Amino acid sequence: MVELAQNYHELEKCTEDILSVIKPTEDDRNKRLHAIQEIVNSIYLVSSLGDAAVKPFGSFVSNLYAKSGDLDVSVELPNKYGFPTSKEKKQDVLRELMIALQREGVARDVNFIPTARVPILQYVSNRFGISCDISIDNYTGRIKSKVLYWISTIDERFGDMVLLVKEWAKAQNINDPKNGTLNSYSLCLLVLFHFQTCKPAILPPLKEIFDVDIPEGRAFNEKNLDKMCVENIAKFRRKDTGQRNQSSLSHLLATFFEKFCQIGTCSSERRISTYMGEIKRSLYWGTRYYCLFVEDPFQRHENAARTVDMLELPRISRAFTRAKNTISSDSRADRNELLSLLCTPEVGSKLGVAPTAGRYTNPATSHQQHGLTGFLAANG
Repeated sequence: MVELAQNYHELEKCTEDILSVIKPTEDDRNKRLHAIQEIVNSIYLVSSLGDAAVKPFGSFVSNLYAKSGDLDVSVELPNKYGFPTSKEKKQDVLRELMIALQREGVARDVNFIPTARVPILQYVSNRFGISCDISIDNYTGRIKSKVLYWISTIDERFGDMVLLVKEWAKAQNINDPKNGTLNSYSLCLLVLFHFQTCKPAILPPLKEIFDVDIPEGRAFNEKNLDKMCVENIAKFRRKDTGQRNQSSLSHLLATFFEKFCQIGTCSSERRISTYMGEIKRSLYWGTRYYCLFVEDPFQRHENAARTVDMLELPRISRAFTRAKNTISSDSRADRNELLSLLCTPEVGSKLGVAPTAGRYTNPATSHQQHGLTGFLAANG
């Protein structure tokens, strides 16, 4: 088990200060609501979209978003017969909506990606400065967001931890799926897994909260989903009568880095499963090779970390190791070093961080079995 830095209170203060900068205010929430209304107003200008509904999802709905976070929106088309919308139809709708948003002066920095796995329209709201990602009939994304919202209500440390980990990952340049590193969803699942496997556990396996396979491209009953989550969370709380995990956010952050500092050794033969709350042997993907498999708990044949590239995985592992070593008792890291590690320059500048030379220096490789390697050995 990692020993926290002797200046433990400094680490605690750093996490509090970072959260004070990145956690959204009511004004940030209102800006996102206004940005959603801009999309609604633009849809009215497209005759073929008159009956479409605009539904936010992602971190905004799950309440796991930072001030600088993107806004994910699903435009849901009328679907009388319940058949999934074709990719070609989604592309056409997004193209029409892009024209309407530009004509009304709503959007700048527009990026339409019709050939993506999920066709998407990206832009920045001129008025509110919010980065928006629009997709069509993204029911799957909405279900995931709602369940993660209910998970976050079990323990407020989960939401804070997700924000801290995403901020750290951005600072270390490993939160960039386009360039072969981790996406925000997989980072969120790693935090969830940590909360499921710490002792005592803080959160349950997701199968105890939402044990339903999500049908691809089909609508769902939101009230039934909410009812299921509320009832199952109540069952978990009644069952959780043992000793409560009282760990501070700083301790959870330190043990998170320790647990995953050997993430580069987690081959595709094992998957990190938040559905089960344990490491499982891979079963689903046949000949497809992934250097890291973080199971999507809502679509368990899918890999939430599929964007991770073999060439980038060692750098991801080094970032975890560097964080573990900096926070450990031998480091004696000061406030400037801790903040330089944990937050981006933009956030750090608001906290008085001085530039640090060699910020991304790689640590020496250790052959000691610890972190996820030890966890794998104990759970193989």
